[in-house]
Amino acid sequence: MTTGQARRAAPPLPAASGRGAALAQRHGAALVLLVVVLLGSLAFGDRFFGLGNLGTIALDGSSLVLIATGMTFVIVSGGIDLSVGSVLALAGVLSAYGSRWGTAGAVLLPLVVCGLIGLVNGLLVGRARLAPFVVTLATLLFARGLAFAVSQEGNQVYIIPGDLVVTRAGQATVLGVGVPVLIALAVFAAGVVALNRTRFGLWVFAVGNGGDAAGLMGLPVTRVKAGVYVLSSLLAGLAGVLIAAQTASGLPTLGEGRELEAIAAVVIGGTLLSGGSGSLGGTLAGVLLLKVIQNLINQVGTLSSYYQQVVGGAFLVLVVLVQAALARRRQL
Repeated sequence: MTTGQARRAAPPLPAASGRGAALAQRHGAALVLLVVVLLGSLAFGDRFFGLGNLGTIALDGSSLVLIATGMTFVIVSGGIDLSVGSVLALAGVLSAYGSRWGTAGAVLLPLVVCGLIGLVNGLLVGRARLAPFVVTLATLLFARGLAFAVSQEGNQVYIIPGDLVVTRAGQATVLGVGVPVLIALAVFAAGVVALNRTRFGLWVFAVGNGGDAAGLMGLPVTRVKAGVYVLSSLLAGLAGVLIAAQTASGLPTLGEGRELEAIAAVVIGGTLLSGGSGSLGGTLAGVLLLKVIQNLINQVGTLSSYYQQVVGGAFLVLVVLVQAALARRRQL
C-alpha cells in the first residue's frame, strides 16, 4: 500500500471509534447493571435475587421511573427541573386532601395543580427565557411551602375514607407485581413511543440541539418547552398520588432529594446534560442501577443508609467523567 493509499484509508478508524463511544454512552448503564446484578446474586444468592426482593426493588423504583421519564424529556430539551421532589410531596398531600371528594378528587386535584406548576415552569423558561435552574428552584420552594400550608405546618394528611379505589389500586398486585409498577412501566412505554416515534419527540431533540436554530426552522420552541415541563410535573404528581395511595396518606416532607436522584438516573443512563441526546432505555437502566446499588448496601446490613448517598454521588461523578471522555472521542 502506498503512502497516499494509507492516508485515504485512515479516516474510517476515528469514525469507528466514535461509533463505539456512542454505543458505550447509550448502553453503558445497562452493561454495568448486568455486572452489578451478577455480583449481587453471587454474593447474596436468593436473598438478593429472590422474587420478594426483586419485587421490593421494582416497587421502590416505580416512582423514580415516573419522575425520571419526565426528567429525560426536560434534559433532552436542554433544560433541568429541580422542582419534581417538591411537586411529588405536594401531589401526595393534595391527593389525601382531595380524597374527601372521593377518588376523582384524590387523583384530579393533585394532577391539575401539578400540571399548572409545570405550565408556569415551561412558560417562564420558554417564553420569558429565564434560566431553568432559577425557575424550577423557585417552584421547588413554592410547591414545598404549599404542601406544608395545606397539611397545616407539616402534619401528615390521611386519605378519607381509607378504602378509596385509588388506595386499593396503590396497594394491589397483579400476578405478584404491584399496580404502581405496572403503571410506571405503562407510562415509560408511552414515553418511549412519544420520544422516538412522534413529531413532538423529534422537536424535543431539535430544541435540545439548539433552541435558536430550532426556532429559525419554524419549530414551536415555546410550546415544546412548555410541554416537557408540564409532562415532568404531571409525572412527578402521578408518582406522588401513587405513593399516597400506597401509604393512604400524604406527607409534605416526602421527596426531599428525589430531584437529584432523578437527574442522576438520567445522566447515568447516558443522557447529556447539554441536551439534544439521550434515551429512555438508558434512563430505565440508570434507575434500576441506583436502586440495585441501594438494595445491595441494605443487604450488607452493617453499612449506614447514608452510604447510599456517598456511593450514588461518587458513581455520578465517575459517570460524568466517562461521558465527557466519550463525547470528546465521538468528536474525533
